[in-house]
Amino acid sequence: MSRWVAPLLLGAVFGCGEPDMSKPEPEPTSARAEFERIAVELLEGSPNFLGVQRRQELLVRIEREGLSADARLQILMDLAFEDLRAGELEAAQEHIEAAVALAADLPYGVPDLQRRRALVYLRLAEQENCVRRHNRDCCIVPLQGGGVHQIVEPALEARRSLLAFLQDYRDDLGARWLLNVVSMAIGDWPSGIPEQWRLPESAFRSTRDVGRFVNIAPELGVDTFNLCGGAIIEDFDSDGRLDIVTSSYDPRESLRFYRNREDGGFEDLTAEAHLDEQLGGLNCVVEDYDGDGDPDILVLRGAWLFDAGRIRNSLLRNDGGRFVDVTREVGLAEPAYPTQAATWGDFDGDGDLDLYVANESRKTFDRRGGDFPSQLFVQGEDGTFVDRARQAGVTNDRYGKGVTAGDFDNDGDLDLYVSNRGVNRLYRNEGNGRFAEVAKELGVAEPGKSFATWFFDFDNDGWLDLFVAGYEATIADLAAETLGQPDGATLPKLYRNLAGERFEDVTAAMGLDHVYLPMGANFGDLDNDGWLDIYLATGDPEFESLMPNVMLRNDGGKRFEDVTMSGGFGHLQKGHGVAFGDLDRDGDQDIYHQLGGFYRGDRFRNALFENPGHGHRFLTLSLIGRRSPRSGSGARVRVEVEDLDGSTRQIHRAAGSVSSFGGSPLRQEIGLGAARRIRALEVRWPRSAEVQRFEDVPLDRHVKVREVEGQLEIEELKATPFRR
Repeated sequence: MSRWVAPLLLGAVFGCGEPDMSKPEPEPTSARAEFERIAVELLEGSPNFLGVQRRQELLVRIEREGLSADARLQILMDLAFEDLRAGELEAAQEHIEAAVALAADLPYGVPDLQRRRALVYLRLAEQENCVRRHNRDCCIVPLQGGGVHQIVEPALEARRSLLAFLQDYRDDLGARWLLNVVSMAIGDWPSGIPEQWRLPESAFRSTRDVGRFVNIAPELGVDTFNLCGGAIIEDFDSDGRLDIVTSSYDPRESLRFYRNREDGGFEDLTAEAHLDEQLGGLNCVVEDYDGDGDPDILVLRGAWLFDAGRIRNSLLRNDGGRFVDVTREVGLAEPAYPTQAATWGDFDGDGDLDLYVANESRKTFDRRGGDFPSQLFVQGEDGTFVDRARQAGVTNDRYGKGVTAGDFDNDGDLDLYVSNRGVNRLYRNEGNGRFAEVAKELGVAEPGKSFATWFFDFDNDGWLDLFVAGYEATIADLAAETLGQPDGATLPKLYRNLAGERFEDVTAAMGLDHVYLPMGANFGDLDNDGWLDIYLATGDPEFESLMPNVMLRNDGGKRFEDVTMSGGFGHLQKGHGVAFGDLDRDGDQDIYHQLGGFYRGDRFRNALFENPGHGHRFLTLSLIGRRSPRSGSGARVRVEVEDLDGSTRQIHRAAGSVSSFGGSPLRQEIGLGAARRIRALEVRWPRSAEVQRFEDVPLDRHVKVREVEGQLEIEELKATPFRR
């Protein structure tokens, strides 16, 4: 079965029925009460949401009298799987062992029984070691140090089952992948498994050393334990230090707010910020939508749930570090469609921010309904929003999974790219309130099974390029690639912008034609060399999908190098929201990563990877718009630097451009490499097209540029080392 189809089948399992509207519902007394009611409806009304209801049905069926041995065996196997989903690991162990005992008395073999047993013990091994004894090394491939299991019995049982399974299914590359991973956890890889099942050691090495980025989230107390969700790094209280906000797909869990303190530690101020009232949300997006200088938060809900996902989003206005839900007040609550992707931008060029939400419409492939057009909310002078998607020609009418905004043709207005299940769309802004769909014409309609996407200038030529992550791969495909065998994965696409006229597919030329399965993803500058790198947060809902997350270093715009293993980024747990940001104010970007799976039994702890530093220079830039959006969204930045050898080069950035599943700061954190001086800093503002130029800007500073006034304010960053 196609791995792309799996999430859609999960949605079908959840059910497409609406809540019972025959009884009037009381008005909620608060946002939390509203979302608590929604959580009950989801858990009780949508079959198997978060892995709950089908398990209850199977527990009833197993007690029936007169079941045949075959029927009982199948129920036991299914129960063990549903126990995993629900997080009932002792029950999963009990049921799978009962299935093994029953199968021993049958005169025939039972396909897949040993593989299912292996998955049960793999999760038991993770629970005993990576969850209960969590440390900085847990689940990071190649497993070493604290990543090697202290309690090895569950992993040994998993290996026994995988070896037994491979005796009958020798060509199962997925089982072979898991066998190698579990042997790493035991601590005897590769010698601990027969040579015929080993994967090449080169598959777990990097050719370039970028320094170890250590996961310090456990020591700082920001290792939230929950399901998949979004992540934001931003200065929410205007104290000059970047804070952290995360969300969770679990409709019973609130957002979390970690304030960055002056002493290098973090404190959980979720309740004080009123974010404990906001439950659920697979993704969250940051912007200063009202232009008051405080970054606000948009929470996105309902993704993957089909009709059951018609849950309103939340626009949370930041009032000095406390958040107020203004969704209904500004006109964004209804109609509510399932989504996890949205982007802010001044699409009509009037100076305030509008909002595009890519919804998950099934209109083109499901006759049962699911007509959920995407929405373009245009902001009026009074701060309210009106949906103009139909008039603008951007309803998409496809199963949207990612969206990004950027001025790809450098004509001064923002264009839109929507990543879909199916053909993707590039909407060129015509500047008259209308957009033209030009994806096929310009060669960027693929991959058809895609997810996270963004505009960025990877080759520093002043034209925005486009990255689109493919979303179809399995652990068998990963194993096949390490062995040099054909795989069935859908590959990502990297499109180089050819002066706004068309795009060139440079995926293979840039070294990105490999097996990945990224859900969350983002870009930043790992080593402050001025070239933007890529982090892919991998996985899918299946428990077996233990795939290392992937870091790809941009080698001077010539090629991307896989530095996953040397940098310590190969986390096996399900990856979602990713944010790059200089949390300790030392000039380089750290990375916060929201980890955790889809089912309630697949929770995990988030990671914060501290940048070890690379000795390069930097510039941190805050843009303050007057005619343009206050955050500087849509502005273009050019930095001309002179290196130690006297040569010059240019670095280009686009304000507002981030991943569709990542939450990096609104300010620009620009690595300058081995620069000895900044010859010029230029900012082109989106509304007026005015270019401000500043010469001989000091290195290693935080500078603020104000539109119109032409001022350059310079601030020396005072590092606040993380408090261990």
